[in-house]
Amino acid sequence: MLQKRVEAVTTAAWHTGLFAGHRQFARVLDDFTTELGAVIGPIDVAYETWGTLNADRSNAILVLHALTGDSHAVGEVEDGHATPGWWNGLIGPGLAIDTNRYFVVCPNVLGGCQGTTGPSSVAPDGEVYGSRFPTITIRDQVAVEYALAQFLGIERFAGIVGGSMGGMRVLEWLVGYPEACERAVVLAVGATATAEQIALSSLQIRMIESDPNFCGGDYYRYGVVPSHGLRLARELAHLSYRSPDELDTRFGRRRQSDSATDLGVDPSFAVESYLSHHGRKLVQRFDANSYIRLSEAMNHHDVGRDRGGVLQALRRVKARVTVIGISSDRLFPVGQQQAIAEALPTCDGLYIVDSNIGHDGFLVEVKAIGEIIRTAL
Repeated sequence: MLQKRVEAVTTAAWHTGLFAGHRQFARVLDDFTTELGAVIGPIDVAYETWGTLNADRSNAILVLHALTGDSHAVGEVEDGHATPGWWNGLIGPGLAIDTNRYFVVCPNVLGGCQGTTGPSSVAPDGEVYGSRFPTITIRDQVAVEYALAQFLGIERFAGIVGGSMGGMRVLEWLVGYPEACERAVVLAVGATATAEQIALSSLQIRMIESDPNFCGGDYYRYGVVPSHGLRLARELAHLSYRSPDELDTRFGRRRQSDSATDLGVDPSFAVESYLSHHGRKLVQRFDANSYIRLSEAMNHHDVGRDRGGVLQALRRVKARVTVIGISSDRLFPVGQQQAIAEALPTCDGLYIVDSNIGHDGFLVEVKAIGEIIRTAL
C-alpha cells in the first residue's frame, strides 16, 4: 500500500518503476555515515554519460549540477526527462566540453529526487525515508560522487566543472581530493555560504515547512504534496537568480493582460505571472523534501570548515583552476569569485562574464562561458 501511495504523490520525483530515460545507476555504497553522524544506505546514484572513456581512463570530465538540476545535462524533453538538458549547447561533439575528446559524467546529487538516494527514496525497511532522511552537507555529496568515480574506475578526472551548488562541490572536490583532478572550472559561487544566502534559503525552507500538506516531511504517506509552499519557495529563489535590470527590461510595470486599463480588469503584473510560472514548473518536477535537504546542504557550505579556514583549505588545491563569475549576479556576487581566485595557489584566471541575466547567467550565457571552459580544459 505504501508503495502505491508513494507513486501517487511523488510524480515529481523519479522512482523505480518509472522509465529511466538516459539514466544509468550504480550502487556505490552499502551504507554511508554523513558528516553529522547519521547512517543511511544503501546509496544508489543515477548518472548520465556522453562520449567514450579511453583505455587508461584519463579523459573523464565530471559535470556537477546546481540545486534543482539533475543528471540530464544534455538532451531533450522525452520519456524519463521532464526538462531539456540544463547545459545544452555546451557539452557535445565539437562543443566546449567536447565529447569527441572527453568522457563526460553527470551524476544526480545525494539528497536529490531524480534517481539518487534522497528523501523520496525507499529505505531498507520498505518505507519512504521522508522526514527520516538526515541533514547532509556538500562534503557528503562529494564523498558519494567520489564513490561513483571509484565504481567507474576513474582515479583522476581530466576536469571537474560546476556552477552554483555544483561549484560548491567542485571546491570540495579540489580540497578534499586534491589528487583526483587535473583541471577545474568553478562558476558563480563562493567559498562559504554568506549570511544573506543562508537567510534566503532558510526562508524558502520555512515556506515549504509551513504548508499544511508538508506533514512534518512525511506527506507521502498521506497522499498530499506541499505544492503551495514549494511553489512560493521557488518564486523567491528565482527572484534571486535574476538581476533587477533584467526584470525591469523584460517586464517593467506591465500588467499581465495587455487590455488592462485599470486595476479592476487585471490587477496582476507580468513579473508576478512570470514568477508563478516558474514556481508551478518546479512543483511538477521536484520533491519538496529534496529542496529542503539540498538547501540545508548549501547553507552548511564552508570549504574551510575544520580545515583551518578558507585560505588554509584552498592552499591544498593542486589542480589548475579557472574561476568564472557573472557580472550581474546578486546571489553570488563577483567579489566572492575574486576572493576564491586570489586564494587559490593554482588559479589559471578569473573571468567575469558581462551579462544582465543575474545568477542564472551561468546557465544562460552558454556561448561566452563555453569559450572560457574550452580554454580552461
